[in-house]
Amino acid sequence: MQKYLLIAVGGALGSLTRYWVGAYIGSRMGTRFPYGTFVINLTACVIIGFSLTYLGRRVELSPAWRYLIPVGFVGAYSTFSTYEWETLSSLRSGAFALAALYAVGSLILGLASVWLGAVLADVIA
Repeated sequence: MQKYLLIAVGGALGSLTRYWVGAYIGSRMGTRFPYGTFVINLTACVIIGFSLTYLGRRVELSPAWRYLIPVGFVGAYSTFSTYEWETLSSLRSGAFALAALYAVGSLILGLASVWLGAVLADVIA
């Protein structure tokens, strides 16, 4: 039962954070390009890369952290389905270059961000 509570708490925090970050960045940078979702996807990649690497190496830490952070928080914070929808919307509106930039940028920078999170965990662990 504890793991479900941890997932729920992490999910609530993740979804609230996702809303705040997306709204903040959208209000600052506009919405023509989905900057908010882009930043959320990249930071989610860093967080999941870091947390799974760090928690995997620190066996003395409670497994509860795995439910709270990568499963609960990142699961609610990450926006891959929104990313796909926004790419499709750009394609449907004829903005092919914008869709390609967003899709390829998310893929390449997302992978680099997961790597960065793992490297940061290696340094700390």
